[in-house]
Amino acid sequence: MLQTAIEAARRAGRVIVDRYAVGHTVTVKGYRNIATEVDTAAEAVVLDLIRDRFPNHATLSEEAGGSGIGAGYTWVVDPLDGTTNYARQLPIFSVSIGLLEDGEPLIGVIYDPLRDHMFVAERGGGARLNGAPIHVSSVARLDQSVVGLDWGHSDEERARTIQTFLRVSSRCGTMRALGSAALALCYVAAGWQEAYFNLIMKPWDVAAGILLVAEAGGRYSTLQGETYHVDRPGCLTTNGRIHDELLDVMRDT
Repeated sequence: MLQTAIEAARRAGRVIVDRYAVGHTVTVKGYRNIATEVDTAAEAVVLDLIRDRFPNHATLSEEAGGSGIGAGYTWVVDPLDGTTNYARQLPIFSVSIGLLEDGEPLIGVIYDPLRDHMFVAERGGGARLNGAPIHVSSVARLDQSVVGLDWGHSDEERARTIQTFLRVSSRCGTMRALGSAALALCYVAAGWQEAYFNLIMKPWDVAAGILLVAEAGGRYSTLQGETYHVDRPGCLTTNGRIHDELLDVMRDT
């Protein structure tokens, strides 16, 4: 299953890179929410391979939908995370493939095709980048930390994010918004930033990435510090060392 996830991510990555520099057909899915023909093409490559090899497994994908998250194995796919970046030729996007077992992350693969960065995690097996082990950073102070975030689509989601941003930005080292939740989670796992939060997450945003963070020695929770599951919206991931301090700041009204 791990090798299938890696192979599927590479196949989708080739589709994405091959069409990167050409004009795209942009479809508006909702307010501030778009897709391109490449999202659909990359998704088909991933789902065809998974369904061919594991026909009895469930799938849940951003564009194609699916049967939801239940018992057994569920593949959770974001074929092109960072579509707005991709459509504007901002070089920050990825393929995210997570495999859940009874709703809990078992395998996580996130691929940055432009940089050929293959992030891989398997439950109990650690996290790796292109085969080399990765670990969260050792920074233990929020005022020395890089904290990532991303924006929701609705005005209400953005207003809530701005309120949290204002509380955190005055206490942390600096903040970044990459536009790809999956890559932001990888960057926490790799120790390139200390934290990432998003008030509005979908399962395909986090199914692979939270496993990478956990297997790299980090921590994840809801924004209230409770146990997080992939079907919940708000998620905070950190290197673990600043987690409680950051939670306190985020809750400080």
